[in-house]
Parts: sequence; C-alpha cells; structure tokens
Amino acid sequence: MKVLLPKISDVGNFKVHRVLPAGGPNRMMVGPFIFWDQIGPGEFVTDQGIDVRPHPHIGLETVTYLFKGALDHRDSLGSFQTIVPGDVNLMTAGRGIVHSERTPRARRVAGEPLYGIQSWLVLPQKDETCAPAFHHHVGAKLPTFTQEGATGRLIMGNAFGLSSPVRPLSDTLYMEVRLSRGQTFSLPPLAEEQGIYLISGEVSVDGTRHPPMRLLVAGEKKELALFAEEDAHFMVLGGAAVEGPRYLWWNFVASDPGKFESAAHDWQEGRFPTVPGDADDFIPCPPRS
Repeated sequence: MKVLLPKISDVGNFKVHRVLPAGGPNRMMVGPFIFWDQIGPGEFVTDQGIDVRPHPHIGLETVTYLFKGALDHRDSLGSFQTIVPGDVNLMTAGRGIVHSERTPRARRVAGEPLYGIQSWLVLPQKDETCAPAFHHHVGAKLPTFTQEGATGRLIMGNAFGLSSPVRPLSDTLYMEVRLSRGQTFSLPPLAEEQGIYLISGEVSVDGTRHPPMRLLVAGEKKELALFAEEDAHFMVLGGAAVEGPRYLWWNFVASDPGKFESAAHDWQEGRFPTVPGDADDFIPCPPRS
C-alpha cells in the first residue's frame, strides 16, 4: 500500500490539503481521480468568504462535495446552484466550460465555515471534446449503507448492492464512510484501482496506524480491513484504470498536451463563453513554463 501525503497551502482563513496529482515515485491518479483537494476546515469572519473567479476547464469533470458551509456555482451554460453539505455538483467540461464558485452573499453576514472535497476526474479519450454539462444531486437521493459500527453514503458508482444516481463519464467509485472507535470496516475490491483518504480520526490497516490527511492507495486486489483507533471519517475513491496517459496543466486535462496551448490562447483572447451573472471578472491564464 502506498501512502500519499498532501501539500498544504493557506488560502485566507483556511487551509487546502492537495494530495493529487502526485508525482515522483508515487502516482498521479487513482482510477479517474487526477486532482484531490481537501478544502478547510476553516471559518470566514463576518463579510468574508471564498471567491473563485470565473476560470476555464477542458477534458475533465469536477466533483464538489461539502461537509460544512455552502458555495454558489455558476457556469457558462447558465447554471446556478447553491451546494450544501451532502449534495453533489458534477460539472463536465468536455471541450470547454467556464465557472465560478463563491460563498453565498447571505451567508457572509455572520461568517461562514467551509469544509469539503473538490476533485477532478479525467474524461475517457472518446469524451474529451464532448459537450459541457452540469448536474446537481441532492444528498437525500444518494444511497446509504451500514456495517457494524459504520455508516456510509455512496456518492458515485456501485457498491454493496447499491447504485448511485450520480453518473460521471468515467468508471468511478466514490463514497463517504464514518466508522466508530473500536470498529472495523471491511472494504472489498470494488474497483480496479481504489484508495482511502482519511478526513479525521486514525485507522489501522494490517497493523499500521494512519493519521488523518493521508491517501492510502491499495496495491493489491484484496479486501482491506480498516480498524478505527478513534472515531474516523474517510472517503473511498477509485475506479477503472485510465486508458493512455493524461496530462494536467493549470485547469486543463488532456491526453494530448498540445491542446493546452490552444486552450490557453482561447482563454486569453476571450473565446471561451462567459458566466451569466458573473462576467465582470476572471482568473487570468498563467504563463506556460
């Protein structure tokens, strides 16, 4: 089993833990997951919040899942959606989409916590230039499951006889699990590649203790037994191995890195569509290195 540690950065009053992409001797993806950020936990003071200005994406799907707080999503398709804990925002970039994410105005008045996961899924090669799309799924419609001492929610994929209504274009497994202290969660090989990201609490696997903010990448297709040394909260992620290489630069993913230059040029020249209701500002394209 490989253990990946996050890079930590401060953004305003909260921290971001980024564990994917991972390079060097480790790995870049787990199934279709090429990007993984734990946002927070953090607390904004009165009249402050997060403001991710409009920016473009190609060749990927973004997945937003919150534990605390709320975000307003707007995109160039005209979508507007406030996401709250337990809900799922799935945005397909395909050949190109622009979106922004901001703390809802009403929630800035008294201050607002923010805590959750943002991840990116690579698109299958046949879908890299598909039409962009956006889908919102309320948490109440996601299937749940229990084991002794454990409760879980299936965010994407199929597991334990359940099927999620959230349908990414890649073969994906994604779930949230809470495990009580002293209990064991049995995780069978539900996907070709899978990992466990620890949100809080410590777990032991094969006698080795693992603290939070770690991504445990299973190296063998065998059942894993996670023992909770204390109340634990973790995510299971994975899916089918991605066919062919994938490259990531800025907000773009592609099987052909030559697409990055044309996408960056289109953004600089204003050829991407604008975001209705949030068209007065944007994140400029960084220089290609």
